[in-house]
Amino acid sequence: MDTKATGFTLLELLMAIAVAAIIMALAMPSFRYVTNSNRIAGEINGLLGDLQFARAEAIKEGRTVTACVSQDGASCSGATSWENGWIVFSDPANVGVVDANELPVLRVQSTFSGGDTFAASNGVAVITFNREGYAIGIPNGTLIALHDSTANSNWTRCLSVNLSGLLVSAKSGQIVNGATCN
Repeated sequence: MDTKATGFTLLELLMAIAVAAIIMALAMPSFRYVTNSNRIAGEINGLLGDLQFARAEAIKEGRTVTACVSQDGASCSGATSWENGWIVFSDPANVGVVDANELPVLRVQSTFSGGDTFAASNGVAVITFNREGYAIGIPNGTLIALHDSTANSNWTRCLSVNLSGLLVSAKSGQIVNGATCN
């Protein structure tokens, strides 16, 4: 009986590993781009969605609604670092502070994981919408800029809020409401 061994030779195995390594080397930067892009989009869209919700709720309920930076998910912290999280709450007293009669909090965003920064260009920690949907108590053209942990401008995104309540997101270098996203 003549039995012949089947399988891969060492040369065939090394060639397969080399081809797999080349394919992985080409795919890795693309994968990193997709994951960064999705993370940044999720973070900017989280704040955009909550501010749109706050504005719509203010119009629907006919009273002021506030979004503010919050680290504990229950009260406004007064900080201007939006990456620490935020809350949205009905604010009929219009003072930017969660009072006992303003509970429950309508929306809560927890702290971002990672080293991304999300700060307002002019130190805005509270955005309040009145019953007509106008943003009150903020400088016109407020930009909240999101920078990834590498500070690469390719990943910078901004959210612009103007006094009429218009919310616009932009990429680095774009001009929105008279201000440049950077």
